[in-house]
Amino acid sequence: MSNQTNKQKGVAEGIKETAGAAFHTLHSALETTENVAMNALDAAKNTANNLAGNRNEKGQRNHD
Repeated sequence: MSNQTNKQKGVAEGIKETAGAAFHTLHSALETTENVAMNALDAAKNTANNLAGNRNEKGQRNHD
């Protein structure tokens, strides 16, 4: 194999590895974003449930 062919294969492998690493980083970032969003929704739901529960304990009507 010529030196030029080896260089081209090396460049192609480098691009492939870089793209793979970038994809992995992006995938991890998306998972982290999803986890943060779901935790925020859970916290909001819990807060709403707690507020509704506090009103019910005081004899106020819960509007479902």
